[in-house]
Amino acid sequence: MSVFLALLALVVTVGAGYLLVRGHKPVIILLLAGFLLIAVSTACQPDFDVLKPEETTGSRWLDVIGIFESVAGSQLTSVGLIIMAAGGFSAYMNKIGASQALVEALAAPISRFQHPYVILIGTYFLGVVLFMFIPSAAGLAILLMVLLLPVLKTAGVSPAAAGAVIATASALPMGPASGTSVLAAKTIELSPVVYFVQNQLVVAIPTAIAIAVTHYFVQRYYDKRGLEKYQDSNVLGGSSGDAGPRFYGLFLALPIVLLVFFSPLVNDSVELTTVGAFLIVWLLAMVCECIRHRSFIAATQDATAFFTGMGKMFGGVVALIIAAQIFANGLTATGAIQMLIDSGQKLGAGAIVITILFTIIVGIVTLLTGSGVGAFSAFSSLVPQVSRELGSSAAAIITPMEFASGLFRSVSPVSGVIISVAGGVGISATELVRRTLLPVAVGFIVMTGSSLLLL
Repeated sequence: MSVFLALLALVVTVGAGYLLVRGHKPVIILLLAGFLLIAVSTACQPDFDVLKPEETTGSRWLDVIGIFESVAGSQLTSVGLIIMAAGGFSAYMNKIGASQALVEALAAPISRFQHPYVILIGTYFLGVVLFMFIPSAAGLAILLMVLLLPVLKTAGVSPAAAGAVIATASALPMGPASGTSVLAAKTIELSPVVYFVQNQLVVAIPTAIAIAVTHYFVQRYYDKRGLEKYQDSNVLGGSSGDAGPRFYGLFLALPIVLLVFFSPLVNDSVELTTVGAFLIVWLLAMVCECIRHRSFIAATQDATAFFTGMGKMFGGVVALIIAAQIFANGLTATGAIQMLIDSGQKLGAGAIVITILFTIIVGIVTLLTGSGVGAFSAFSSLVPQVSRELGSSAAAIITPMEFASGLFRSVSPVSGVIISVAGGVGISATELVRRTLLPVAVGFIVMTGSSLLLL
């Protein structure tokens, strides 16, 4: 029976992947696949309990549906709320022009360099830093294109080279504002700030340097060959909205400053939650907006963008995480994950091979679906169990998995960031991926190696 369930898990996983590639909604596919696996596991295993004794409905079959309430309730009071708050905060910062103000302030120093490909590399590092504060890959890409593309073109960099760098700037999701980072930290029971400082930065720094150096040579090579056929683009002349006062850019960095100051890294007696940090800065920004416009009504009307953003984040990300968690529960119920772990141990594979295997799986799913969040969410919840079985560090397994979700998104022709950037610079998605492929491949190798050696 265990072999049958494992084969079922494989068939359902492959089928779900096929449907996702065909363009079906990831939330629905993962949810239905999870329900199917849990239902069949319940039918085939009389001793299998879907829910904990304190959560059960009293019927094993109703528990199959009840798992949705269990998972959703858990997510909405923990990581889901944090991700929704981050989405609301980002929406409000865009509404008041804080995101635009930050990008404009940081774009000016870059334009002073005279060497085009040095400017290109500077743009990449700027994007990496900004992505910690503006955790929307496509949103950040549009901002960078509108503000920096004219600067890069004037300096002699081709739009395709600029697009490749901008598309990979979001390849390393990290920081307390990143949804996948918050999910990873909560999964391994660490503070998002501690996870960022002790795990993500250690791996991200050498990876970012490797990607930047590779970009320098790859983009120069392709610029000399001039293979792209440019088309008209509406995004290049678009607008990302009016910038607020220059100091508004500090609002985006302030949550991280507060979280670091009120964290175990600095302060042992007081610890501020991520949601609390977003709310404090939201209130401060609302007061500034009230003074700026001299209107309490105007300031409070714009402030509702916070809650609108929370709702959009629930529909776009949190719902996907809930569905992915149910799918992961279904895989666990079939015993397929345990069989994978046992097989690895029998082969002497251990933590290193399992880490590489999970990282590659997350990367492939991201490449096929274009969604790093969905791929990472589907497998991240399995990490604590896997690490316990192998006697290894959960952080060492989950960190490369998370970074793989961002890296492979930058080479997926169906991802939002690739599509938006390709359209913005007037080339096809495949032409853009041709320029991002080698930098991402080098970054993946360095990232995986750094994770195995340094974590």
